[in-house]
Amino acid sequence: MLELEKSFIEGDLAPLTWQNIQPYFENLENREIQTVEDLKCWLKDKSELEGILQEDLGWRYIRQTTETNNEKFREDLEFFINEIEPQLSEYKDILNRKLLSSEYLKELKGSAYFVYLRGINSEVKLFRKENVPLFTELQLLSNEYGRITGQMSIEINGETMTFQKAANLLKSKDRELRKVVYEKINYRRAEDRGLLDSLFDKMLKLRHQIALNAGFENFRDYMFESLGRFDYNVKECETFHDSIQKLIVPLLDKYDAERLRKLGFESLYPWDTEVDTDNKPPLAPFKDSNELIEKTIDTFRCVKAEYGDVIDMMKERGHLDLDSRIGKAPGGYNYPLHKSSLPFIFMHATGSIRDMVTMMHEGGHAIHSWLSKDLELNGFKETPSEIAEVASMAMELISMEYWEVFFPQKEDLERAKKYQLEKILTILPWIAQIDAFQHWIYTNPEHSSLERKEKWLELSRKYSGKIIDRSQYPDFESYSWHRQLHLFEVPFYYLEYGIAQLGAIGIWRNYKENPKQALHQYEIALSEGYSYTLPELYEHAGIKFNFSEEYVQELVDFVSKESESLKN
Repeated sequence: MLELEKSFIEGDLAPLTWQNIQPYFENLENREIQTVEDLKCWLKDKSELEGILQEDLGWRYIRQTTETNNEKFREDLEFFINEIEPQLSEYKDILNRKLLSSEYLKELKGSAYFVYLRGINSEVKLFRKENVPLFTELQLLSNEYGRITGQMSIEINGETMTFQKAANLLKSKDRELRKVVYEKINYRRAEDRGLLDSLFDKMLKLRHQIALNAGFENFRDYMFESLGRFDYNVKECETFHDSIQKLIVPLLDKYDAERLRKLGFESLYPWDTEVDTDNKPPLAPFKDSNELIEKTIDTFRCVKAEYGDVIDMMKERGHLDLDSRIGKAPGGYNYPLHKSSLPFIFMHATGSIRDMVTMMHEGGHAIHSWLSKDLELNGFKETPSEIAEVASMAMELISMEYWEVFFPQKEDLERAKKYQLEKILTILPWIAQIDAFQHWIYTNPEHSSLERKEKWLELSRKYSGKIIDRSQYPDFESYSWHRQLHLFEVPFYYLEYGIAQLGAIGIWRNYKENPKQALHQYEIALSEGYSYTLPELYEHAGIKFNFSEEYVQELVDFVSKESESLKN
């Protein structure tokens, strides 16, 4: 049975209003807990209510991102944010404090409760009533970012295109066309540069005030607590930045120098980075979203039959929105839906290999959601990104062993694999740059827009290679951070991709050596949700929670060797 069995909630809460939710919160607030069994029952009822509310909000968010220009969908989401979320925030704190004050708390045994209660203690530490309206305002501003960017498009040869579709033309063999597309995309972004910069200024001010209200010096330190970064610290993040700069940035120059040599140009420009260096046509793994879905199901079934069945169920339930269209928010995501136990995947598919990899990635998240669906409490399923992204990134690499579903020709298959292996390394400097940028932004909250621009350019010089000539359009680089939605919507959620990439490479290396055992360990870790600490979850997955320079070098060497073994 997909939907969770209800024992606490009576009937259907739709249409959701605070009036029909409040009695359940009052029940939880006022209920007497006289035994440890009473406490466990209370936690299960609380979890059931959380699951229903999480799913209601999830569908409002999904509908709004799929149609950002739909006024009703926008109003539905804003209703939850304005009318329900503030009440939930206050009751969540009341119930958290009730839980922590229970005399039976010490009788809750096991790692899952340790991890769960560690998070609850952190939430209580951070909660301030005066921050509730500030979070509401931030959520509305976050939606505004999606609305602004969702309307962006350009016209090429008489056709209006989303950026995602137009980006496919950057693979064209026509160099002049590539330049035109690059210019049009970036000039269109520049039209809303002032709007996005102003939007970010408002968010920065609100975030800093939230941190001050909670007793922190800056929003970075607040977010480390809020994100539950119990297993690593700021210094280790900075060490990771340095490792990437030292070990990976030279790879950018190596790859770009080889690209320049093979293309035979005098200079390499930003619009030359995606075209095939042997003048071959772009890889075309699928024609449309329907073919992408069917091939994904087949690929996942090659990994394990159950995985393909999960994607098939999502297709049948209408839990896939993959087409690229104007008015759709940017990016891609897998939204867990704890009530129905079946997540939702959102992305922009335009027929490129990058789209195919995105589907493998989001499909990995979907498998994670599915494997952890039977955990006892909703809170046990709220996995931190450092392990959630291992699930998705490892699926990119494991599935690669079966990409002949998409690329039946050996030459195309090897091209695709080589592309993927280079991308998983060359994305790391961008991850480090985004994270380092956020550290600076939030520890220097009084900075001006000009200072922010200069800092971004300074970091770009540090984390970018030296081969690509960007001098023709300096302003394009100055505001390239605007395209990273995480900075606007989910601050500090980005370094996790880098940490998780190391974990994913480790799992893939294990899979190459012993597929059955590696997949078993992968499933064990994913099925545990957040029932163990991050180092423990990584250990259960058969990998190390380690991002030292030595470990980064070890994994880079492995990927480089695998890439060099491919002919194309």
